[in-house]
Amino acid sequence: TASSPPPPQAREILSAAATALNSDETDDNQLPLPAHSVIRLIQCPRCSLPLRTPLRLPCGNTVCKSCLPPIRQRTGITYPANDERKEGFTCYWGGKDTCSGEHCLGDCGTDVLLSKLVDVFEEVLANRGATPDTVDPDAGFSLTWRSSLESTPMNARIGCDLLGGVYDLVKQGRFDYNASDVGYAPEDSVQQGVGQSFGRLREAVRNELDCQVCYSLILDPLTTCCGHTFCRGCVAMVLDHSDLCPLCRRKLNMSSTVRSEPINNRVSELVEALFPAQIGTRREGYTEDATREDKERTIPLFVSSLSFPTMPTFLHIFEPRYRTMIQRVMRSRDKKFGMVMYNRSGRLQQGLGRAQFMQYGTVLLVERFELLPDGRSLVIASGVSRFKVISFEMLDGYHVGRIQRVDDIPISEEERQESLETSTTSELPSPSVDAASTAPERLPTQQLFQIALDFVEKNRREGATWLHQRVLLAYGEAPTDPALFPWWFASVLPLWEDEKYHLLSTTSVRERLKMVVRWVRKSESREWYLSPSTGVFTSFTPFSMSVSISFGSAPSPASDGRHRAQNEESEAYIPQTLVLGIFLALFATQMAINVVQIRRARRREP
Repeated sequence: TASSPPPPQAREILSAAATALNSDETDDNQLPLPAHSVIRLIQCPRCSLPLRTPLRLPCGNTVCKSCLPPIRQRTGITYPANDERKEGFTCYWGGKDTCSGEHCLGDCGTDVLLSKLVDVFEEVLANRGATPDTVDPDAGFSLTWRSSLESTPMNARIGCDLLGGVYDLVKQGRFDYNASDVGYAPEDSVQQGVGQSFGRLREAVRNELDCQVCYSLILDPLTTCCGHTFCRGCVAMVLDHSDLCPLCRRKLNMSSTVRSEPINNRVSELVEALFPAQIGTRREGYTEDATREDKERTIPLFVSSLSFPTMPTFLHIFEPRYRTMIQRVMRSRDKKFGMVMYNRSGRLQQGLGRAQFMQYGTVLLVERFELLPDGRSLVIASGVSRFKVISFEMLDGYHVGRIQRVDDIPISEEERQESLETSTTSELPSPSVDAASTAPERLPTQQLFQIALDFVEKNRREGATWLHQRVLLAYGEAPTDPALFPWWFASVLPLWEDEKYHLLSTTSVRERLKMVVRWVRKSESREWYLSPSTGVFTSFTPFSMSVSISFGSAPSPASDGRHRAQNEESEAYIPQTLVLGIFLALFATQMAINVVQIRRARRREP
């Protein structure tokens, strides 16, 4: 998991907690670290007061809402075009650790969990420190420290409750976040000075630290843009099924970056400091689960054609090895398999050599499975995610690959790239300049998307066959989300698969839209018809391969060479509507046959 290294204060806290964990003392009421280090867990690093409406920043740090840097309008960004992303600021931690330096205000949600924890500290520790009216000046503890704001050492009498006394100093603004050389007197009575405060605080805090997905002590806390905090692994699991927050149902734009997002540093430090033994046990169990999950990052590969995330794939399976494969997939818990296209040109690929298939593919989830009486099957699956094959082996005639997930960069990085490309060009395109003559790299992301939409609408008016009603019935209308549009466009556009394949390795929406615009321009100039191809050409890619090579036995090197030689002399184009019509007709016919067989069986019953 990715997270920023802890600051010096956090390292002090975690070191003390580790010492307590390795010691033989297990008294829950015994303070495992200095009192000021405990209070610092809920202290703002800017104003040094207890956090007020704490905001979790995208870099993992936390400040009071009132302590945010000056807000300004963001320029040069058109995607995502949300109102909440139009404002931003320069972070205090810019250039350090994992902080990019620039944050969008929309990514800074109120930290709900930390707000509750601050309230717990207030409830348990308020009014437990020294007061002039109730405490003998010579009684209790004396605290000395060196402030980062003062040149002379500071001191204060804090009463008999260490935690309560330090907390009161923080509330008064007298004890700053970066205080150093902190000392307590008398030192031999420090643990007695904790009293029952730490035990009550620890118990009250523990009640708030259960993840609302797994209901266990929160591990690697990840705070969403809506302000809710869960285990990182739990967020990843939720996003495999939905893009909504489990609590407030707000849309989460982190499905592709959840494993690289910085954790919530403040909550993580608090858990590690107050519950070192419990979190150690929890982490050991999670490590075992992660190891098991890593072993499961193998997936059966269907070597056929191109499939894309969020798009349907239609398969007619009759080859014995793939019958076996799909039966095992249907018996598995997740019902997923990988789709990869043939390496028709015998391209040399890193780690795979001249493997029969291309390195990048799409994970498919089986949504509809129809087993025919003779063992064949009709399958409808949808794309879930992309992957890169690291290695592979053969199992009962089909390939099984060890894969690495391919994710997009964070939205913040997407925005940074657009701003950089459109603002640093020496000659930016003016509104009067035709976008057709402008390089895609110089165009805003939203304009790239609009060019593609205009192209689709133009071809629809002209009655393009690749936008036939049957095609739209299978793939749906053109998406209005720029993140989804390239996958849809590649699924319906009659373009060589070798061109479309490059989409699978991209890691940003902007890069994919730039590729789409290049396709649009090639289409309008008919350049792609001059491009060489090594296979049957059809835009209905999932079924095209059943016509050519994918559902038969794998070709031998000799037959594959003859096949490529024949293709060099002539290329075939199969109309998309015809292929789709054939598939739907087969599916409907088989369903009708099944109904007839059921009726006949019922008639024979006495």
